[in-house]
Amino acid sequence: MSHEEAWDSRYAESQQIWSGNPNVALVSEISDLSPGRALDLGCGEGADAVWLARQGWQVTAVDVSGVALARARQHAADAGVTIDFQRHDLQESFPAGSFDLVSAQFLHFWEEFDREKILRRAADAVAPGGTLIIEGHMDHGPFGHGDIHFPSPDEVIASLKLDDGWTVLTSTTHPREQQDQDGNTITRVDATVKLRRSSP
Repeated sequence: MSHEEAWDSRYAESQQIWSGNPNVALVSEISDLSPGRALDLGCGEGADAVWLARQGWQVTAVDVSGVALARARQHAADAGVTIDFQRHDLQESFPAGSFDLVSAQFLHFWEEFDREKILRRAADAVAPGGTLIIEGHMDHGPFGHGDIHFPSPDEVIASLKLDDGWTVLTSTTHPREQQDQDGNTITRVDATVKLRRSSP
C-alpha cells in the first residue's frame, strides 16, 4: 500500500479526523509575524492553512492524501479564502519556490518514513529572513502505531544539519490536552522547534 493509499484509508474512516481548529503551537509561535508566503506541509483537512490565510498569508498547502485535500478545499471554500492546495508525497516531490514561513505540524507516519529528509527540504525552502516551525509528538498518545521514534527538539535541530545562518528561537516540549477516541480529555507532550533563517 502506498503512502497515499494508507492516508486515504485513514481519512476515510470518518467524515472528519481532526478538530478543525489550527494547531495551538502554530498560532502561539507565529502570530507576531508579518504575513507573507507560507507553506503548510501535511495540511490534512486544512485547519492550519485556512487559519493562515485568514491572517493574510499567501498559503501553499500540501498533503499526500487526496481525501484530505478534498476536505481541505471545502474548508477553504466555506471560509472564503484562497489556498494553493497541492498533492505531494514529500519523500518524492516537493512544492517549488521559497517561503517566508514553512510549517510542519505533526508530520509523522506509522510506517517507514524519511521525516528527516523532508524536514531538511523544508529548511531549504525557507526564504532569507523566514521562519521554520516544526511541531511533533513526544509520545504515542491514544492513537499509537508501531515503534515510531519521536525525536526531542535537540534531535530535530541536529537532524536538519543547518549552517550558521540560522537562529534557534524556540526549542521546547510542552503538554497539550487532546480528546481520545471515546471523547475523554487526555494530556500528551509535544515538541516545538522554531528557527529563523538569517537575511543576507
